Amino acid sequence: MPEPEIPDEYLGDYARILADVAATGRRLTRDELDTRRLLGREAAEGGFQLRALVGLHLAATRTAWPRAAFADDASTDSVLAAVEQAVDAFAEGFERAQRLTVRREEAARREFIDDLLYGRSDLGRLAERATRFGLRLSRAHAVAVATGPEAYTETDSVPRAVEAALLTRFSGRKILITTKDGRLVCIAPGSQPDVLRYFAKQSHAATDGGRVAVGRPHRGPGGVVQSYDEALDALDLAERMDLDDPVLYAADLLVYPVLTRDRQAMADLVRSQLGPLQQARGGAEPLLKTLSVYFDAGCVSAETARRLSLSVRALTYRLERIHQLTGSDPSDPMHRYTLQTAVIGARLLDWPAKEV
Repeated sequence: MPEPEIPDEYLGDYARILADVAATGRRLTRDELDTRRLLGREAAEGGFQLRALVGLHLAATRTAWPRAAFADDASTDSVLAAVEQAVDAFAEGFERAQRLTVRREEAARREFIDDLLYGRSDLGRLAERATRFGLRLSRAHAVAVATGPEAYTETDSVPRAVEAALLTRFSGRKILITTKDGRLVCIAPGSQPDVLRYFAKQSHAATDGGRVAVGRPHRGPGGVVQSYDEALDALDLAERMDLDDPVLYAADLLVYPVLTRDRQAMADLVRSQLGPLQQARGGAEPLLKTLSVYFDAGCVSAETARRLSLSVRALTYRLERIHQLTGSDPSDPMHRYTLQTAVIGARLLDWPAKEV
């Protein structure tokens, strides 16, 4: 596509300045330099390329050069110095305008991201603004959130490396990569789970083993907020439940919100089933951990003992002690479900560290 023709108005009185400099040997005045900066700013706001604008100035210089006033070496040096001054001032104004535009674009992008992820602003207006950043919010989108050992901003090397990897692999896809509250965030169409899987892989590597959570796809502007909240909830759940998986999918964790929907009922279950463990020597924590590992190991005693660095005999003693205190036998299928649900509730409610 050919470059648009640049109007001569962006040259201003450039030719007159060169002729005057050739005749007098003077340098550009402050007002002339300010005018050149203003023209540079206006050219940037007009959407022209700096390379083409410099070319326009050089072409104007060649056009003026054959004049007799430029014949001797002294005037040649003066004119070249004036060309350097004029183009430098013009480029300075152009670059200032570009930096201001970039800052405005960054501010608008950040405002849009905040509104999108917090569910602020009119949803119709939000959907209109989204098209500017490559999103069509009428469709379903899913959000992935990655955490690392430190807080990140968009200008840090980690987010930029992840973004470069995704844009290289998925060029042309409607993807938005940003940061929020120190975390990496990727918003992608819900019909393209491969994008979020790749984001999870790249983020896990770039953050030196950080954790990634992926929300479920939801439709509309409010759907992005919902998916983002699901991803955050999954990260919080992984922290409280001490889950080992580096990548968590909200769709796989739906049982936990169900269990905690009635917090008071869950607290009652924890107190009634596990409260007696506090009578044990050393408190409830060692026996609670034993139950947790036992259930995670599929109720296989040998594997549980290995994970706890215990002998099978010592593990058997602990399980018997739990039976004595709680009245529930972890090895009995009739009791197992209630105990396991109570153990999950204890993790979710941070018991016994916190009273429930």
